[in-house]
Amino acid sequence: MAPSLFSLLLLSTLSLLHLPQPAAANLHTSTTLFRSQPTPEPTSLPATDTPPTTFFEVTKPIPLPNTKPCSHLVLQHDFAYTYGKSPVLADYAPPSHCPSHKFAKIVLEWTATCKGRQFDRIFGIWLGGVEILRSCTAEPRATGIVWTVKKDITRYYSLLMSNHTLAVYMGNLVDSTYTGVYHVNVSVHFYPAVEGYGDNVVNYGELDNGIGSGADLILPISRNLPLNDGLWFEIENSTDVESKEFKIPQNAYRAVLEVYVSPHENDEFWFGNYPNEYISANGLTGTPGNGPFREVVVSLDDLVIGAIWPFTVIYTGGVNPLLWRPITGIGSFDLPSYDIEITPLLVKLLDGKSHKLAFSVTNALNVWYVDANLHLWLDTKIEKTQGKLLEHSISPLSLSLLSNFTGFDGLFVNNVSRSISSSGWVKSSHGLIKTKSVQHFKYSNTMVMGNGGNMQILNQVINFNGSVDTKAPSSSVHSTKSLKTFGLHFYSDNVDKGNGSYANVANVTLSIDEKMQEVSDSETSTSRLKNVQNGQGYMLVKGNLVVSGLGSTQQEYHYTGDKSCYFRNVSSSNYTILHDEESNTCKYHESSPFSSRRGAAVRWWLPLVVGVVASGGGLIHKCITGKVVGCITGKVLQICRFEVLQLCRFEARWWDGGGLEVAGGGQEVGKSCR
Repeated sequence: MAPSLFSLLLLSTLSLLHLPQPAAANLHTSTTLFRSQPTPEPTSLPATDTPPTTFFEVTKPIPLPNTKPCSHLVLQHDFAYTYGKSPVLADYAPPSHCPSHKFAKIVLEWTATCKGRQFDRIFGIWLGGVEILRSCTAEPRATGIVWTVKKDITRYYSLLMSNHTLAVYMGNLVDSTYTGVYHVNVSVHFYPAVEGYGDNVVNYGELDNGIGSGADLILPISRNLPLNDGLWFEIENSTDVESKEFKIPQNAYRAVLEVYVSPHENDEFWFGNYPNEYISANGLTGTPGNGPFREVVVSLDDLVIGAIWPFTVIYTGGVNPLLWRPITGIGSFDLPSYDIEITPLLVKLLDGKSHKLAFSVTNALNVWYVDANLHLWLDTKIEKTQGKLLEHSISPLSLSLLSNFTGFDGLFVNNVSRSISSSGWVKSSHGLIKTKSVQHFKYSNTMVMGNGGNMQILNQVINFNGSVDTKAPSSSVHSTKSLKTFGLHFYSDNVDKGNGSYANVANVTLSIDEKMQEVSDSETSTSRLKNVQNGQGYMLVKGNLVVSGLGSTQQEYHYTGDKSCYFRNVSSSNYTILHDEESNTCKYHESSPFSSRRGAAVRWWLPLVVGVVASGGGLIHKCITGKVVGCITGKVLQICRFEVLQLCRFEARWWDGGGLEVAGGGQEVGKSCR
């Protein structure tokens, strides 16, 4: 098995750094086929001749009322050598200069600049121990970069209305090689409510059953300060369980647990980790294993109450850093949090005693960062609510594994499913309200290893079907349903180019398809998000140095709701935006070559030809057969998009008739991708 490109980069980088590897996960040091790595910058232009590059994550704008915000700069700091040190702290107080203290929208804004060379760094922001943002920094360049993250934090309204300590942790290292210092401003914008803004106004003191309203109290389920790290728990292996005790007011009538998760170090690329039997049979050392399935498990007093099967966030230095410049990976600037409705189990917490929430990760390797926020709705008219758990069901993990390999080449197929459901009632001044919460999960991961273990192809799909149904004494019913599909398609290979050099091709597709529906007695609202991102990366390596590289990214984001729509189609190559189309109307562009609307459900961007394709001939070494639905042709690489029907490996040559002449077996791909 030849050494991967990323392992060699890690070796050369650490030899320059002359520092021991940190135990925490901020450096993303993994030795699988994927790597997080700063890449060398071209030096043809002086830094002063080029303005800083603006990086961004594609997402829909936050809907705002037509009012002037009261803005509050809560922190300004330069993050230099901060690894292993205390989080940066600041005193937070709600704004006193606003003419109104009834707000329709509250927005957190993070703005940072950096210049030089630096890794991507994970960071978090906590207010009173409650995490309100988890994010990854962009990797800088010699001419400088700037990026802004805006997040709707209105759901933390009650927290934001009182004084707290704000904590920001980013473990950064600065020396003569890694020179990037992150200059950061953190602000909060408070938008006063206006008449007619509707359901988005957060109205405390007039709560009905809590549906659609912000929580009255938010408890942090995180580590306590002082710390020389983030406030998240660190889960280091599959048997590690991290927990925290807490106590809630006895007049609570609704509870939602919001969970933040992020994988690092040996599990940063968990979705591509090899099965242990493959590692053992091939005598691999230092290679992350435990297979490609992970589940974050949440327990209350040792009873499993929910799970998270997370979206595959790829950080800004992952796979090939040039892929994420300037368009970053989905979720990398604003990592998603995951809600678990635990109202049916609320009766277990209403006894006035301390209880324990715990977190573990199935098959985990070092390290996962996990913490949570417990959102509670309180009944101000009574001192104590009552409740009963009617049903709680946890199906065991249903797993199937197909493993077929010889030496370093083979096929692995994992399929997993699980369901968790609970129902119960809570009696308060609002009456007796019944709640049922259901989580259904399905997972599939197909991994192909080839080319003596240098090639890896992944196709992973996670399906989540969740629902929360409530029934009030008046027989009114409120139902929320969520259907989510997280897709990942990945291809990586090393190709010998002679003279001690080789090329690495790494292509990735990330996708989210999310359907939401809320039904009440008076109305029904629906929304749909389809977010697809494709990247094609190429790096030429000689010795242990990257000689040249190419990263191209295309993304289509389409959101449709009852009251608004948002569409963006954007593409880039090596820092340059090639196309950017944006609209807030509900149009949809069928011409997009990477839209998942066409034909079959599974499509990949994969390299068809590595090397220069000349008229009348050229070597094709690895192929994916299937119907071609689109191609991108470059100077040294041709990439095609297929409805995947069959994986094959063979030698072939182009012929002037427009097809493929196959040598050694396989099938013709067709003549559309020349």
